[in-house]
Amino acid sequence: MSDTFDLIVIGAGPGGYECAIRASQLGMSVACVEKRDALGGTCLNVGCIPSKALLHASELFAETDHFEKMGIKVGKPKLDLGAMQNFKQQAIDGNTQGIEFLFKKNKIEWVKGTGTLKGAGEVEVALTEGGTRTLKASDIVLATGSDVAHLPGIDVDEKQIVSSTGALELEKVPGKLVVVGGGVIGLELGSVWNRLGSEVTVVEFLPAILPGMDGEVAKTFQRILKKQKFALKLGSKVTGVEKSGKGLKVSIEPAKGGDAEVLDADVVLVCIGRVAYTEGLGLDKAGVEVDERGRIKVDAHLKTNVDGVHAIGDAIIGPMLAHKAMEEGVVLAERLAGQSPHMNYDVIPGVVYTQPEVASVGKTEEELKEAGIEYRAGKFPFTANGRAKANQQTDGFVKILADKKTDKVLGVHIIGTQAGEMIHEAVTVMEFGGAAEDIARTCHAHPTLSEAVKEAALAVDGRPLHM
Repeated sequence: MSDTFDLIVIGAGPGGYECAIRASQLGMSVACVEKRDALGGTCLNVGCIPSKALLHASELFAETDHFEKMGIKVGKPKLDLGAMQNFKQQAIDGNTQGIEFLFKKNKIEWVKGTGTLKGAGEVEVALTEGGTRTLKASDIVLATGSDVAHLPGIDVDEKQIVSSTGALELEKVPGKLVVVGGGVIGLELGSVWNRLGSEVTVVEFLPAILPGMDGEVAKTFQRILKKQKFALKLGSKVTGVEKSGKGLKVSIEPAKGGDAEVLDADVVLVCIGRVAYTEGLGLDKAGVEVDERGRIKVDAHLKTNVDGVHAIGDAIIGPMLAHKAMEEGVVLAERLAGQSPHMNYDVIPGVVYTQPEVASVGKTEEELKEAGIEYRAGKFPFTANGRAKANQQTDGFVKILADKKTDKVLGVHIIGTQAGEMIHEAVTVMEFGGAAEDIARTCHAHPTLSEAVKEAALAVDGRPLHM
């Protein structure tokens, strides 16, 4: 067994495994160091995949309330949470085993253990089975991802006070769930348990949910969540969580100061963000520079300050999104092979997988105004879309922001059913520098939800057909 490779990747999350696969396709010998028992990182094991499985299952469970109006008569559904958790585990296993198959197919060696950077060209691995192994390569990629951020003074036990990881493993539906943080992860997991019967209260420090999202979209989504019986405590902060009998007492107060309030909870979910995971990597000894938030510093080519050492994904600056890491992994592998790939950070889509979904790409109205960019906005509601009306899924709208002079699409924001699928039309148009008129002149199948994208593009020029 050789200990020398062309490339060593530390971390087998989406960024790491795609980097390893692409490098192997390009003829490199590759080793991937991963300490988990399964490949796929946070995303496949305790993040994107299991949460989407529970979101899908819980959405179907909740949808039965509307069957009768469609002429489908069924009894009141009964929840078997154990079976639903098994459904989630099948999703995890299918995906992680799929990556393991791809590693074997592409002759990538999975070195099971914890990798430590010993300097340029060398990684020491504390093997899971015991002992150590030293690997050498001309290039090393740090793809270690991120970990949950903790709230000072609140200890997560993953039973009653849980992170996103523990929230995926609850053994019963909490009567009352308090979600600390109104971002993507908190709202998605809050939606799962809300649909299954929890009374969900979201406590967000800022005055609106989904920080950084287009303001109009966030306000619309807030109204929809309230209709779904979410309680929203905005502009508030959690100051303490205490156990009281079998439950919890959650102390909150206005972020700007004021009278405190105590909420009862069975479970508290802490979702205040994520932080780069670089612990134990040996960055200090290897001389790899990090920024004030612990993220690995890289240049425009994903190189660190140490020759032959590169970094991608959540461990570096940028949105903590699996698909951003995946693109970086592929781009880096191709650069190491002598190619000249391109990655456009201005067109990375973001999706909130609630119901309705929220999807966006590019600039928000707030960002354009702050930058002094003149633009035109075209908006089209799903209440005027034939397919949405037929399905009685009319919440939300499509909004397209285009440069006032050139008509170039600068941003697209969608709130509605299947928004996460529809956003990619906008991503493609923006990648090619397209205009709103390009979307407006493109034939869209009827009846589809995507026709709302075309109508929003027409609305940029003030000529929607169905309004």
